[in-house]
Amino acid sequence: MTEQTEKPAQAVLDAPAAGSPRRPPVLPAPRPLGERRTWPGTFADRLTEPLPGLRSLSRIAREGSTRPDAATLNEIPLLPCEPAPLPPVDADTAAVTWAGHASWVVRIGGLTVLTDPVWSRRILGTPARVTPVGVPWEDLPRVDAVVISHNHYDHLDAPTLRRLPRDTPLFVPAGLGAWCRRRRFTCVTELDWWEAAELPSPGGGTVRFDFVPAHHWSRRTLTDTCRSLWGGWVLTDRHGQRIHFAGDTGYGHWFGEIGHRYPGIDLALLPIGAYAPRRMLRPVHTDPEEAVQACLDLGARRMAPMHWATFLLSAEPPLEPLSRVRAAWAAAGRPREDLWDMPVGASRILD
Repeated sequence: MTEQTEKPAQAVLDAPAAGSPRRPPVLPAPRPLGERRTWPGTFADRLTEPLPGLRSLSRIAREGSTRPDAATLNEIPLLPCEPAPLPPVDADTAAVTWAGHASWVVRIGGLTVLTDPVWSRRILGTPARVTPVGVPWEDLPRVDAVVISHNHYDHLDAPTLRRLPRDTPLFVPAGLGAWCRRRRFTCVTELDWWEAAELPSPGGGTVRFDFVPAHHWSRRTLTDTCRSLWGGWVLTDRHGQRIHFAGDTGYGHWFGEIGHRYPGIDLALLPIGAYAPRRMLRPVHTDPEEAVQACLDLGARRMAPMHWATFLLSAEPPLEPLSRVRAAWAAAGRPREDLWDMPVGASRILD
């Protein structure tokens, strides 16, 4: 067989029989924890759409359309915030608690995992948070791992990470390991899209951490645009319970591919805020209707909205994401009990 006609082994595994649905590919073996790797100098080729240029950004700044209208700020006291103690769970139970924005306390397989932890009151370049952190830091159980979606300041918060023991396992996108190691973290695992690593579970077996694509970008300084990757995470316990954390993302084809590769997602944590003005933010932030469609594409049983009610990063009224996601969920014909539109600080347990 010539090189031109030979199919990769994975393509053969994934090829369906005539008339049958496409089978999920075999997931790759997990990579070693803390592995040191060499990455390309840029991931700009992974962008779904080009980033807006200076002219576009200047026009939006002149129009003053990047913050909510002052008349809607009276909605801030109505934002749902109900901090409560974390519910007890065992190693066979999965639970999530929303700390605000994209920060979740995920307990799965006996592990406590933080997603994009931001416990700071203020982050660089944005107004202070409008709701308190849903879980006081001192009330957290021992943190067994942290997953980071990308390096924007509202998702990678250095003051929060400094609170952690330096041997805490960090799972980060490709190209972000050096930033973490400079802060003396000793167990940093960098992954490319569709790669995974595992941590032992106190209940036996492991919890698997798969890094998956997102429609977004990265930058932390004026000179490092797209030099590290961006994405979401799929966490799977030994019983096959799956939670998808989307990080920060626009809507696009990746959701269907993630759902194909990881069937049976029990809960999708999806962003619904920071979407206006659409001409600027559509490629990188889902609006509520797109988030519901993303949940459908993923084949996820339940959806928990995030990335709203914490920092006012864009122009939509503070309460609008909640009303729109509820309407979109109802229009999609999904069971009301499967939309986990939780207040900041609330928890839910997966059955």
